[in-house]
Amino acid sequence: MIEVRNISKSFGEKQVLKNVSLVAEQGKTTLVIGASGSGKTVLMKCIVGLEEVNSGGIFYNERNFSEMNTKQRKGIRKEMGMLFQGAALFDSQSVEENVAFPLSMFTNMTEEEKTERVNFCLKKVNLENSNKLHPSELSGGMKKRVGIARAISLSPKYLFCDEPNSGLDPLTSHVIDDLIKEITQELNITTIVNTHDMNSVMNIGDKVIFIYKGEKWWEGNSATILHADNKEVLEFVGTAKMLKELRK
Repeated sequence: MIEVRNISKSFGEKQVLKNVSLVAEQGKTTLVIGASGSGKTVLMKCIVGLEEVNSGGIFYNERNFSEMNTKQRKGIRKEMGMLFQGAALFDSQSVEENVAFPLSMFTNMTEEEKTERVNFCLKKVNLENSNKLHPSELSGGMKKRVGIARAISLSPKYLFCDEPNSGLDPLTSHVIDDLIKEITQELNITTIVNTHDMNSVMNIGDKVIFIYKGEKWWEGNSATILHADNKEVLEFVGTAKMLKELRK
């Protein structure tokens, strides 16, 4: 479980987050949505420690991450998996080398053990026998799946996905959503997803947090968001639907 307790974050005189709280539960997906510039990216950066909060705290299973030093945080960072917006694969490395990268950095596994773990992770994302391919040989969806395989290579307790469907067609996006949901439940991970994609919200939104001008403006789930008693949420949902239709 991840708990965000009343955090605020400013850059100079500009306050980006204002007293935001949320709870992300184990084995479930928490989706954070909001317009560009709403603060959701800064929120995720604060949760993983890429930005420091000005007040409030971030707790990983009751461990106060915000008050830890660099050495203490390293232990929790080993429990995190990250799927970046652009997959962020190393172009010069093979699929196998990309997935094995965290294993080489954070473990003392033998080469045989690393290969076994890589194969397990690639099987989870339906990319068996792709070990020797390079990113230039992969489609956008395949790159995201390799990114997921790398993100789970260390058997994380916490998974963070930043716009996982960015640049993907609707069918591939659905595949990525299903993978995130399946892995979250099967491996009992606490997953937080930043997204603009309303299909993702409806498909995998166990919990949905709407950020508006730096504040948590609404909280619910995929079953309640279309009937939210909140003007800004309904405007966001309506705009997302309209943009989806225009892109067809």
